[in-house]
Amino acid sequence: MQQLIILAWRNLWRNRRRTLITLASVFMAVVLAIAIRSLQKGAYSNMIGNAVRFSTGYLQVQAKGYWEDKSINNSFTADTSLDQTLQAEPNISLAVPRLESFALASSGLHTKGVAIIGIDPVQENQLNSLEEKVAKGKYFHRGGGQGLLIGDGLANYLRLQLGDTLVLMGQGYHGSTAAAQYPIQGIFHFPLDQLNNSLVYLALPDAQAFFAAPGRLTSVSLMLDDPAAMEATARSLQRALDSTRVVLQWPVMNKSLVQEIQGDNAGGIIMLGILYLVVAFGVFGTILMMTMERKKEFAVMIAIGMHRIKLTAIVMLETVLIGLMGIVAGCVLILPVLLYLYQHPLALTGSTAQIYQEFGLEPIMPVSVDPAIFFYQGITVLAIALVSTLYPLWYINRFRIPEALKQ
Repeated sequence: MQQLIILAWRNLWRNRRRTLITLASVFMAVVLAIAIRSLQKGAYSNMIGNAVRFSTGYLQVQAKGYWEDKSINNSFTADTSLDQTLQAEPNISLAVPRLESFALASSGLHTKGVAIIGIDPVQENQLNSLEEKVAKGKYFHRGGGQGLLIGDGLANYLRLQLGDTLVLMGQGYHGSTAAAQYPIQGIFHFPLDQLNNSLVYLALPDAQAFFAAPGRLTSVSLMLDDPAAMEATARSLQRALDSTRVVLQWPVMNKSLVQEIQGDNAGGIIMLGILYLVVAFGVFGTILMMTMERKKEFAVMIAIGMHRIKLTAIVMLETVLIGLMGIVAGCVLILPVLLYLYQHPLALTGSTAQIYQEFGLEPIMPVSVDPAIFFYQGITVLAIALVSTLYPLWYINRFRIPEALKQ
């Protein structure tokens, strides 16, 4: 076997131009396939990250029935037993309590419906770096008795500035009237217009006082050390909680996002299939050319005593070596580029960024460096190269030596 590998290696470099053409075909196939799939996976990760960090977390603990009817009446009381249960789960890295409901925000002649989220300032900031998003004013300190944070889009609509007063009116716990006015302590800006235009943050004690729901929460969002173990963590947590509380996973709370990813992924696979088809014709063309050029060489080798089966093995080894070299070269070239883009995602601007924001997506073009992308694309391209050797293998086992020597 070692001797056959040596012969295959030497054969490759007897005609450098032919080898380099075939190698270039494999190389470009690997680079393009990895780049396309990396951009797709990066976009999906960004979409999931936005949903997890700015909205639901990987898991949420809620009162039973809250997801079907998002009423503050379906909130639950935060107690020490829940804290102990969450702390005992090793995969939970962060637990973020929230009290969420809706109200009318009014300033002068302008009124708009808004989502109000009562937050723990420290834990919320650990989840989504909210303090860094405060463009004007200051972030909350721990505790109540403060103002509120408002998105810049909502501030512009209501014509408000720092220090102005915002009036909130809504319905509190069990039908109580919720009405209060708060000074604007800070104006934040998210890369998502949907949040900037409709979101108001209160410190958790202030939100509980506003909705007449002391000590109550609508959810606890959970971040995980290992998102791949999300289902196991959810099952374990559900067993530890009482029957009045449920644990929901982010795909359940973001069904439209899951469907969007699935649809786009199907389109991406079709694009890759077209790319692989083009690559297959390119690789087959170069191997066909190589076979036509080597007819006399094959005839001479068999005439001097080489078995056809060994010649077949050599040709296959040549293809494998070219495929491996092309795959390794493609991975080595594209990896530093992807690593740089992973650390420094391309920021989108102009109308493209506006479209992203309208769909609730951060306007960046991230990439993924998941090792599975390199593995599967490399294996696929190598398989295409090996399938392309079927013609030379068929030819070697069928051609007549005298006819080939006359050519």
